[in-house]
Amino acid sequence: MSSPASAAPDASPELAVRPDVRPARPWPARLHAAAARHRTDLVVGLLFVALAGWLTHGLWPDPAARTLALNPADQTLYEWFLAVDSRALLGDFSLLTDRLNAPDGVNLMANTSVVALGVLLAPVTLLLGAPVTFALLVAANLAGTAVAWYLLYTRLLRAHPVAAGLGAALCGFGPGMVSQSNSHLHMTAQWLVPVIVWLVARLLRAADPASATRPAGTRPPTRTTDPASTAGPRSTGGPDLRRLATSAAGLAAVVSAQVFVGEEVLFLTAVTLMVMALTWAAADRRLARRALPAFAGGLLAAAGLALVALAWPLWFQFSGPQGVADGLFSPHYFSADLRSWTAMSPLSVAGSESAARLTTGPAEYNTFLGWPLLLVTAGCALWLGRRPAVLACAVAALVMAALSLGPRVVVDGQATALPGPYALLGGLPVVDGALPMRFALAVLPLAATILVLAVDRALRSAGRASRLVPVAAAVALLPLFPTPLPSADRPALPEFVTGGHWRGCVEPGGVLVPVPLATPKDPWPMRWATAADAGFAMPEGFFIGPHGRGGTAAMGTVKRPTSKLLDDVARTGLRPVIGAEQRRQAAADADFWGASCVAVAVGTPHADSLRLTLEQLYGPATRMADAWTWRV
Repeated sequence: MSSPASAAPDASPELAVRPDVRPARPWPARLHAAAARHRTDLVVGLLFVALAGWLTHGLWPDPAARTLALNPADQTLYEWFLAVDSRALLGDFSLLTDRLNAPDGVNLMANTSVVALGVLLAPVTLLLGAPVTFALLVAANLAGTAVAWYLLYTRLLRAHPVAAGLGAALCGFGPGMVSQSNSHLHMTAQWLVPVIVWLVARLLRAADPASATRPAGTRPPTRTTDPASTAGPRSTGGPDLRRLATSAAGLAAVVSAQVFVGEEVLFLTAVTLMVMALTWAAADRRLARRALPAFAGGLLAAAGLALVALAWPLWFQFSGPQGVADGLFSPHYFSADLRSWTAMSPLSVAGSESAARLTTGPAEYNTFLGWPLLLVTAGCALWLGRRPAVLACAVAALVMAALSLGPRVVVDGQATALPGPYALLGGLPVVDGALPMRFALAVLPLAATILVLAVDRALRSAGRASRLVPVAAAVALLPLFPTPLPSADRPALPEFVTGGHWRGCVEPGGVLVPVPLATPKDPWPMRWATAADAGFAMPEGFFIGPHGRGGTAAMGTVKRPTSKLLDDVARTGLRPVIGAEQRRQAAADADFWGASCVAVAVGTPHADSLRLTLEQLYGPATRMADAWTWRV
């Protein structure tokens, strides 16, 4: 009998095709197969992107000529931040920027400067301009946050896509998120929050021996949507050290990144997760006994790694040049009105402008969830019973809602004698930097998670609950459906700036003094620097720095005598009497600023009065394009 080798002497084992191995498919086929497998996820994601685009369509198709009508000053500030951040791509970037508040500069860590976003989108900014980057981020933060929560719900909680979609829509497009989209990029960039939650849940599962002994990717015998289920085989084995290490390292990396996106969001996330962890431990003591040592060790490792990465930036923020260590805003003013919780946001389909009086401004409709959503969420929490995940979300929601009321409870615009829980935290380091009413933003994902768990359970069960719960959730969410963000035209910038004529007046990196100078109330001249990709520096401006009494935090800086004089002329059109003292002071102020050039655009209000005043201060003007300039 011949052997297989002698029967086929020319056969090569290296060239033989195994019957169980299929040849690799071309990448278009693989891409099509992947899209088919995840078509539901793709459809949900596209719906979120379309909704975000529709809400921000007022900024398009020309973002440079459009502005968010409800908060244009902050938009001007954030566009300037994006322009400064983009200079990292040119090798011209520092956390202490000299492009504003010359000569002292501005500490970017002490301001909500969204450094990570600005650097990430630097190519877009340098190519298309900061207004385009701003408009993209307003939409991308909404859609990205919703998509991230959807993926968390479907992957971690194994929720039904319908349930996950409803919850994610509330997380990404709830009243607080849409309201904060009025120029608060650091508050709406929450797409890393679900990643943080996932890493904490992964850390907990790795710390639990019962979870660690199950093979990766398998479900517990009894289906549950609790991410740290205690179901499964009991084991005396130890935690999964590899997963503990990778989870801790990943958590440290994401936390570090979030610091450069928005520290306030990270602070709110940390407080929320702390309350949830304590509640969960009280509700499931067996899990706490099994997992607490390893879980706490993992968290400490993550904190230690993050501290190594963030030690210098945080020191720079609080103790570095132009840094601030105290809070700027009064918690008594920025406290949520108790009645606002049952009101509808004016930026939703069922909202009313009359409700706007219950908050400080159109960018702070954080608590306007409406009574239908509050009732349905409470009903779902009661229906789901004492499940640890539900209890943790419910308790955390109540705590964060209570903290949002500030140091003294306000009802219908009237302060009461009843102290709020926030009074216990007032004056603590870091806490001072968070506005009490923004604690309410954490309630959105907490309420959404309860709805997801309830709708998912209903859809997977028979009986009336399978129809009643999803319908009730949809009815509660429908009045909160957002309306497009109001927008308006904004004045065109002078050709002196857009045409690059400023380079004939000041060298790149030098100090140009636009008249009138930018202030926190009127930051519009900062658009000049934004249009020039922060190619020149400016005195004073709109920023946070240690220019309050005794070096405390303040908005902007103390005006110099000459800038105050020019501000009065710009406001009234009246020309002051200029003598030798005023000219001496003008020369001293220009020297203090390190100014190379002073400029006033022809279209500036009271431009003639400003020009004549400046000629008395600095001599004859030189016309450059549509601006009058003085070399000083």
